[in-house]
Amino acid sequence: MLSEQFLSYAQYLVLGFNFFAILLLLWGAVLSAKDFFYFSFDKQLNKQAKIKKNTEVKKMLGGYILLSLEIIISAGIIESIIKPTLKDIFQLAALVGIRTIISYFLNEELGAIHPSENEE
Repeated sequence: MLSEQFLSYAQYLVLGFNFFAILLLLWGAVLSAKDFFYFSFDKQLNKQAKIKKNTEVKKMLGGYILLSLEIIISAGIIESIIKPTLKDIFQLAALVGIRTIISYFLNEELGAIHPSENEE
């Protein structure tokens, strides 16, 4: 009885994590789009300043993407714990592998934007 109730709550927790990750990703996209359009149409900024601002927007969006991916991985881990079927474990392994590759290359790209900032 208690076990079934716990599993029910854990499934809601997983659903909540996934929903939060989607909201976080959408929030980052909205903020990035807002900043992008604001800086793109700012007449007072020269071309170099616009490029710098757009790079900052790109880094901000990358951060939101990475955080969303980590939350989704956390939800997947919880889900594989509450219902550990072989199929679910393989799906989780595939998701973690794909997200790790995406995270690696996204981190590399963000680090290549301003390598001197990462050395601080």
